[in-house]
Amino acid sequence: MDFSLNEEQRLLKQTVRDFAEKEIAPHAREWDEKQEFPREVFTKLGELGLMGVVWPTEYGGAGLETLDYAIVMEEVSRADAGVALSLAAHNSLCSGHIFLAGSEEQKKKYLTPLAKGEKVGCWGLTENSAGSDAGGTKTTAVRDGDHWVLNGSKTFITNARLADTAVVMAVTDRAKGKKGISAFIVERGTKGFRPGKKEDKLGVRSSDTSELVFEDCRVPAANLLGREGYGFVDTLRILDRGRIGIAAWSVGIGQAALEASMTYASGRRQFGHPISEFQAIQFKIADMATEVDAARLMTWRAAALRDSGQEHTAQSSMAKLYASEMAVRVALDAVQIHGGYGFIKEYPVERYLRDSKLGTIGEGTSEVQRLVIARELLQLRGMVR
Repeated sequence: MDFSLNEEQRLLKQTVRDFAEKEIAPHAREWDEKQEFPREVFTKLGELGLMGVVWPTEYGGAGLETLDYAIVMEEVSRADAGVALSLAAHNSLCSGHIFLAGSEEQKKKYLTPLAKGEKVGCWGLTENSAGSDAGGTKTTAVRDGDHWVLNGSKTFITNARLADTAVVMAVTDRAKGKKGISAFIVERGTKGFRPGKKEDKLGVRSSDTSELVFEDCRVPAANLLGREGYGFVDTLRILDRGRIGIAAWSVGIGQAALEASMTYASGRRQFGHPISEFQAIQFKIADMATEVDAARLMTWRAAALRDSGQEHTAQSSMAKLYASEMAVRVALDAVQIHGGYGFIKEYPVERYLRDSKLGTIGEGTSEVQRLVIARELLQLRGMVR
């Protein structure tokens, strides 16, 4: 059993870290305060091949593996969790759904520009009355000749205001329940399709989070993504990989908080000594480092299972559950180590704390993860996933 990265993965990690430290980290505080998404960064990420990390080269992707994607997510999140969250929604969710369920024509038309970074994607599942209960979707799609007509809205959608391509779930047959939900590709500029309210968030403020609104939105029949009635089924498969991405995202926040704490503790002096010499601080840092490393290994395991074609639903949820809750604990300890300065925006640890909390909510709350894990272990069916 080998827990080390190979030469190519180490090079990828260093390349992304160098880019993130140069192009992202210096601006993170400004983007957070202005709630400003740096679209130009996505263009540069595309040039590096990071907007389509795991997609085949024939569709404009880098042709790498899930473990490589986890490495990318950790390094970008370490610099700015908001930018990383937008990257995750683009990669794992929107592009992931098109790659999973799309026809060859759809992949060439939509996935290729997404993978190259020429276009930005978003994924519309959540509604104000359908969060953890994603099967409670109310947005509808009614067939009308050569089109589907969509009506309804989506909420808490990452990249909603800037996306060129949206993958949206809508009910096509109410009588079939979850088996009556289908997925559609909707392009920016389509009549009846617009972004709605932009959310004013606690954290990840450099990432756009807004509503999607559909008012008699006519979508070509060819934009049905996958088989009719399979939107929810495909969604569950999409979330398995998505949770690996959010786990890696959380590891990145935890790593950043750990590094900031070590730097601060070595430089801050009290009672004539650096506070790093005090056992109370040493114990906190030891616990933080242990938790970050454990979460990273759980994330890599889930990624490796996926890359080898093995079942990984429980392992992905375990990684996401542990890593997201770890990031909150580690960021909270980082604020404590910084004392009063941890409460000041001049130091990044207050942002790490605000950002970290989303990991326990997005792409399935911690409570939902525990249900998924228990269901897999106990071989139960008919429960949420």
